[in-house]
Amino acid sequence: MPFFKSLPENAGPPAVFTKNPELYGPWSTMSQTMMNGPSPLSQGERELILGYAAAVAGCKFVHVAHSEVAYAWGIENGLIERLLENPDADIADARLKPLLAFVRKLTLTPSDMTQADADAVFAAGWDEQALHDAIAVTARAAFMQRLVEGHGFIPMSREAAVKRAKERIEHGYVNLYAAFRKKA
Repeated sequence: MPFFKSLPENAGPPAVFTKNPELYGPWSTMSQTMMNGPSPLSQGERELILGYAAAVAGCKFVHVAHSEVAYAWGIENGLIERLLENPDADIADARLKPLLAFVRKLTLTPSDMTQADADAVFAAGWDEQALHDAIAVTARAAFMQRLVEGHGFIPMSREAAVKRAKERIEHGYVNLYAAFRKKA
């Protein structure tokens, strides 16, 4: 149950966004560009990073929601959960391993980041833009965790997350939140 009595029992970020459009309208536009705009990282890889960073940080709400979006974009189903159990697990795209190691460290111990962490990502063939985009997506995960945990939102079921993932792919971030404004 959300901490705010004015929010419905099954509230999530769109409920907050629609109550504060002057603040979250630009956030939605930024999210659309970050997650679906041009990047060396595919949309699925960006959703993988978002879901993984949230999971590493212990945020079930964002983890469940965005892991299903990653899977809907074609990321191997269950990959995030497998990496939570074993961060060194083999993955189909070996280039992602140093990038996800960077994301994990940035999430858990950000003040311990070093040039060696970035160099491992570059050595795997990623460029500076890809690393920047991974950092930005990791930061977005931290922001969203604080938003959902601070409001007391309850994670959606996997089934609901699968449905929402399809909507997010179809409508993007800005249009999806616009649809919630129309419903509110």
